[in-house]
Amino acid sequence: MSGASSLLQYCFPTPPAHCSLPLPTAAHDVHYLGPFRLDGKVAVVTGGASGIGRAVCELFARQGAIVEILDVNAAAVTQTAKEISAEPAVRRMGSGARVTARAVNLCDEAAVFAAFQSIHAARGGVHILVNNAGVGSVGTVMEATGSEMDKCYNVNVKGIFHCVKATIPIMKASGGGSIVNLASIASTIGLKDRFAYQASKGAVLALTLSIATDYVRDNIRCNCVAPARIHTPFVDAFLKKNYAGKEAEVFKTLSEYQPIGRMGKPAEVAALILYLASDEAAFCTGANYAIDGGVTAKM
Repeated sequence: MSGASSLLQYCFPTPPAHCSLPLPTAAHDVHYLGPFRLDGKVAVVTGGASGIGRAVCELFARQGAIVEILDVNAAAVTQTAKEISAEPAVRRMGSGARVTARAVNLCDEAAVFAAFQSIHAARGGVHILVNNAGVGSVGTVMEATGSEMDKCYNVNVKGIFHCVKATIPIMKASGGGSIVNLASIASTIGLKDRFAYQASKGAVLALTLSIATDYVRDNIRCNCVAPARIHTPFVDAFLKKNYAGKEAEVFKTLSEYQPIGRMGKPAEVAALILYLASDEAAFCTGANYAIDGGVTAKM
């Protein structure tokens, strides 16, 4: 029996009445229905077509949430919603569209506002917002260009700004909610050759603290998670674009950067986000949660 399974079975020796699947049997198995339920809650996840965003959408749907996936890639987000909806664990939740795809450019404030108004009209509220969409950048301050800075800022910072600004009035009307922003270890420690990206992720941490402070009395919680390297399709594409011919070498280097000896998995980040989105995290707000395989512990 794994350590994770032992702990869960100690805390929950028999599955709760609403648990329709067995407790996990492996340390990285987060595909269970038990604590941290999201039944009846409407969750909006940006950048949900792949990687961490998709893992969040999958886990949220299995935990009972109605999931609205926002992504700039129309074909990919449509396919993702279709595949998640077809999962047996999701289909058992009942009839009706529980996972919906919306093609939205988060840099377009009017489009974001329209999307959230449409979700509000269709679903009756928004209880959870996961700001996952983001872009990367390589280079020092001397190598960064104005357009590169604009791209990182427009997606990584203004994208969150647009979504939060559209969500807050809806959450207030719904009695509160939880916002989880994807920051990075780059929010708190220096990373080599990541100037534009690091500047944008530092801003994500700052805006998280600001939102949490301003809306705590409205029962709106806001936290961020700070991953180290997580193996996603984004990483593979990033290596291919920036390190052509050296992908395997750089992948090994990036993996070994984490003291734990590997990159993280999207499902592992999704499990932390699930906790922060759930009612079990009702006392958590205004915090940055590292999920980094020990990187910041050695700093």
